[in-house]
Amino acid sequence: MSTQRQNVVFVGNKPLMNYVLACLALFHDGNNEVQILARGRTISRAVDVAQMVISRFLKDVYVKSTQIGSERITTDEGRTLNKSTITITLSRRQREG
Repeated sequence: MSTQRQNVVFVGNKPLMNYVLACLALFHDGNNEVQILARGRTISRAVDVAQMVISRFLKDVYVKSTQIGSERITTDEGRTLNKSTITITLSRRQREG
């Protein structure tokens, strides 16, 4: 795993709590930011993950940024498809003191 991807959670079709726990683990490992990436039909699951982390587990975390886009993907049959993508960056508020 490259150093650029150490704080990234790729959302797929596993149960929602798997991704929530992955985010929590990254924050507890000392990361101040975690990126949640998804594409296509898993975009709504990524939004659910972010909301669950913020509302139920870590009150000092907020959505720093949200980026949307699309990727061109070539299927095994040679067709080119556009897939929607989302990147949600969660950040921990700095403690004052």
